[in-house]
Amino acid sequence: MRRWLSLAVLTGAVLLLAIDSTVLYLAVPSLTRDLDPTATQVLWIGDIYSLAIAGLLVTMGNVADRIGRKKLLLIGSAAFGIASIVAAFAPSAEVLIAARLVLGIAGATLMPSTLSLIRNIFTDPTERTRAIAIWSAAAASGIALGPIVGGVLLEHFWWGSVFLINIPVMLVILVAGAILLPESKNPDSGRFDLLSSALSMLAIVPFVALIKRVAGGTFDLFAAALVIASVVGAWLFIRRQRRSSHPMIEVDLFKNGAFSGAVVVNFISVFAMSGALFFFSQYLQLARELGPLEAGLAQLPAALASMAAITVVGMLLRRLGRGRAIALALTIGAVGLLLVGTLEQAESVLWVVFALVPLGFGIGISETLSVDAVVSAVPSEKAGAASSISETAYELGGALGIAILGSLMTVLYRAQLVLPAGSEGSEAARDSLARAMAELDASSPALAAAHDAFVAAMQTTTFVAAGVMAVGALLAWRLIPNSRATVDAHG
Repeated sequence: MRRWLSLAVLTGAVLLLAIDSTVLYLAVPSLTRDLDPTATQVLWIGDIYSLAIAGLLVTMGNVADRIGRKKLLLIGSAAFGIASIVAAFAPSAEVLIAARLVLGIAGATLMPSTLSLIRNIFTDPTERTRAIAIWSAAAASGIALGPIVGGVLLEHFWWGSVFLINIPVMLVILVAGAILLPESKNPDSGRFDLLSSALSMLAIVPFVALIKRVAGGTFDLFAAALVIASVVGAWLFIRRQRRSSHPMIEVDLFKNGAFSGAVVVNFISVFAMSGALFFFSQYLQLARELGPLEAGLAQLPAALASMAAITVVGMLLRRLGRGRAIALALTIGAVGLLLVGTLEQAESVLWVVFALVPLGFGIGISETLSVDAVVSAVPSEKAGAASSISETAYELGGALGIAILGSLMTVLYRAQLVLPAGSEGSEAARDSLARAMAELDASSPALAAAHDAFVAAMQTTTFVAAGVMAVGALLAWRLIPNSRATVDAHG
């Protein structure tokens, strides 16, 4: 019983982190009015949280293995709560970006700790897969629940309230976690390798910066320098891991098809989903003119479908094998995205809402099976390091999805924007639809043109995301072995 109560605490932590990654999406219009951020700052506000987590997960996973997963989880929870208060009352876009950065750093201490504690608490493979299915459902559904929570809050309070919900949850995690969670660490972890930590960040951070720069339409000498820095950082990191007696990452794990395939598929699926959903909340409010609460509730089917996925994941694994089951799940997700893109100009928004069901269902299944493949491939004392690899793929996928697909959306919007000659407010319309709606009269021809360009760009971006997810399905089919390990995800 105690281990299931512990799972409730850990699931609460990951649910909050997932909600926090999307809860701000609905607040973008009100943020734009209050803080007047540029289009680039809006991307950074949404992006930097995931970028910080991605850059530090490998480091924090190893810190957790060394100092104790429970200890790091509690430290991270306290830091997360403090940063949430700063974000809630941020007086400018710059302060909000900085607060989101600190939230990402704190989040990096939480994510690998939750998954590695599950790996150590649940030693029975069937129970562990069931626990991971619940954990994955929380992570997947939290992404969709974020807009609902945000919608409820924004209907009654100012945009900063979306951060204040973190405070009571983190207090519960601190108290319940201190009482219920067992401490676990790697007894043979060796000294912390600061150089390996720096090299891991050298490999990831310039790469992310490069993607953002290229997606923004710039490839210059600085971009070339970022390529070199990232490649050199990755090469030096891998070289050091191969020679170390206590590596941060077991590089040989990637020779395991189930492990490496699951990491790649995890990255691709989250890339496609996060990139598409980042602008979807804005689409519901700006293009469909729904209120924040209505826009949040419109995304509820995706959350419910993600939760429902845990009831069939065991049956799919037994009948199809892991690789084919994940490929089927991602194909269902890709069909969902195709439907969303096709129906974004439909007369009734209900058709778009129903199209989210296959997307949520497919992601829920693929996340459960891919995460289980990663954490089950290593001994329990290495759980933190393995979890950090899985979470890095997840967070990096989310960050790059927003950066690349978000930038593509902006490029397509401006390319398809045809403003009437001599129309007022052309500068606001060229910046973004959110700014156009904030500054222009409802009858403005420039606003109508911005609306049409936004929906057209949104459709094309969603189709691109569907194609990316279809590639993920193909890779799952080819890379991940079709083991039929007995899993009971719902018993």
